[in-house]
Amino acid sequence: MTDNYVLILRESLEKKVEILEHIQAENRKQRQVLEDNNSDVDEFEATLDYKASLVDQIVKLDDGFETLFARVEDELQANKETYKEEIQRMQELIRQITDLSTAVQAQEKENEKLAREKFAYVRKQVQKVRKSQKAVNNYYQSMRGDSVYQPQFMDKSK
Repeated sequence: MTDNYVLILRESLEKKVEILEHIQAENRKQRQVLEDNNSDVDEFEATLDYKASLVDQIVKLDDGFETLFARVEDELQANKETYKEEIQRMQELIRQITDLSTAVQAQEKENEKLAREKFAYVRKQVQKVRKSQKAVNNYYQSMRGDSVYQPQFMDKSK
């Protein structure tokens, strides 16, 4: 029975590696969207939503792994030689997961920086449009005579 649990633990780690690789790919896609001035906000949001679903999967895998590991930890410690190959494979997967996690964090940090720059650029563009729109409105008001006051007579006799 423990053999099945060990197999499930290893498969869980393999699945986590696969998900982290998907997150890396999505981060690269997100970077392209952020670097492209013609990109759509919906594309960016789609990458965020997909990454959120991947992170949810990782959380579930982690929870399941911890629960199952707690169940078989004593058996693995007692029979290290029996499960030596599986333990080594899991250790290798954990190292791979650590490396991928570090790479993903670096990508996230870079994408966050790009997102801030992009949104600052968009804000400046919006401000320019608003200023231009205000100038156009003022011009049309003055041409229509809306803002011109009619001459007024002031009685200074007192």
